[in-house]
Amino acid sequence: MEELSLLATESHDSNHTIWFGHYPTSTIISPSPGIRMIMRSATAYLCGHLHTLGGLMPVLHTQHHHGTLELELGDWKDNRKFRILAFDHDLFSFADLNFEEWPVVLVTNPKPSLYSSSAHEPLQRILHSTHIRILAFSPSPIKFVKVSIDGIHLGEALQVSGHLYVLRWNPQSYSQGFHQINVTVQDGSGKSITQHHPFAMEENLSLKFGLLSSWILLADHYIWVRVVFALMVIIQIAFLIIFRYLGRPSLKGPLTRARQTSLSLHILSKTNFFYYFFLLLSLYTVLGPWFIGEIIDGHMGACFSFGVIVDGHFFQGSITFLVGIWQVMFFNIPLMAYLCWCLFLRCQGNCFGSHLYNVKRCYAVPVHLTMVLLFSWQVYSCFFLLQTYGAMAFFLSPLRTWIVGLTLFVVYRSWTMNSSTLRTFIVQMKNQQSS
Repeated sequence: MEELSLLATESHDSNHTIWFGHYPTSTIISPSPGIRMIMRSATAYLCGHLHTLGGLMPVLHTQHHHGTLELELGDWKDNRKFRILAFDHDLFSFADLNFEEWPVVLVTNPKPSLYSSSAHEPLQRILHSTHIRILAFSPSPIKFVKVSIDGIHLGEALQVSGHLYVLRWNPQSYSQGFHQINVTVQDGSGKSITQHHPFAMEENLSLKFGLLSSWILLADHYIWVRVVFALMVIIQIAFLIIFRYLGRPSLKGPLTRARQTSLSLHILSKTNFFYYFFLLLSLYTVLGPWFIGEIIDGHMGACFSFGVIVDGHFFQGSITFLVGIWQVMFFNIPLMAYLCWCLFLRCQGNCFGSHLYNVKRCYAVPVHLTMVLLFSWQVYSCFFLLQTYGAMAFFLSPLRTWIVGLTLFVVYRSWTMNSSTLRTFIVQMKNQQSS
């Protein structure tokens, strides 16, 4: 933070400052006053990392409170995205593009209202400009650059140098409200593209970025993932403790779905082996090291839910809490629910071989199949750990590798265990069925 503050101070008198970083500010943990405050004098912050969220968010742009644009760019690795930037009389413009899609067009004047910032740009220059200015690129010669505003054709822009095309205009005609500019470019190979955006001359007129993209880029995600992770673990532990010390339920009357769920939680929580297994699993997910290994090349460390320790240095967690949410949501809780179901079937007099015949297959098979899929995900996470952090991390990973073997053992015990608690519930269930 001290180094970044120094860089911000040194560039304070520049016309423009562009910040580059890998991570969006929403995923960066920074001490007060925060990373966004330090970069408040910048025109834009360019970042990546999110990879279009699997194609769900191909455009992730927003604006900070102080006017700095935050422009995430989809990756080059899989999506072949790239960006061009331009400054036209201190007006910042950019275009996010797909590799080998031609022609490439960037309208630099008038610039889009959505990406305008009166705090960092002399926007009044648009009103006093003499020409519409366009950058156009293609491997083939540009055939024409046609311009229209609000659906009215203004003419063809002329090439003045290199890739710059201009068209004389009267900006005073568009001094009120929003207007739409359309630019159509065709090259010698017959390929064409049309770019359009709204613009306005009045600085008090502005457009808002999408709510979802702004939330993704501006929310401090390391806070809410901590809260969600903590709540999920607390709720799971609370269920275990509450049903552990609640009185034994009455089995009189029909066994509705709600009563079956309650009874299965009673059985699991009151059986010492399963109660302490899930209690320790939940606590270990929060407090214990998930794996120990070579976190960074040549540097040993340990990964916890709340952060990473490398060579004695502690780094607060953010993505670790998100991984913890996945672990609890897609394995810890489903495994607990699955064992509740297995123990309930045991108390009804079923064994592993017979329950497929005594229970409707349309109900039993999907339950087993779902658990097998989730278990396969856990096994794959072990392989991913091996590929990412090496053999030591693989073998010294209680929450990944070790839990795979423990899960098989616990499921086996659920179908073979003959504890006093289980015997009591089995007798009660048989009496209820006979009556």
